[in-house]
Amino acid sequence: MATTKQKEAARRNLEKARAAQSAPAHGRQVPHETQGMSTAEENRLPDGDFAFPEERKEPLNDAGHVRNAVARFDQVEGVTDAERDAAWRRIKAAARRFDVEITADDWRQLFR
Repeated sequence: MATTKQKEAARRNLEKARAAQSAPAHGRQVPHETQGMSTAEENRLPDGDFAFPEERKEPLNDAGHVRNAVARFDQVEGVTDAERDAAWRRIKAAARRFDVEITADDWRQLFR
């Protein structure tokens, strides 16, 4: 059986949930909980901050983007194996810089 304190907390949580749901429904702008990188911010990054600088694909400016670059590495099209080798070196360096653990030793292991 729930205590009075638990019931009050549940009521407060329901009120917060209803308020959060109704704000966008009434056309109010509600900020996202996570701050992603806008297109303008990405455009301001130097070419060296990308795994594939010529194509400006896979930014490497924080730990989340490094993990994303590894996860999407096999989805990049139109690049040579030499470009992939160079990109993999950049990703590994960024992973060390941001303390991201990568289990694959070579990018070819991602394609298996």
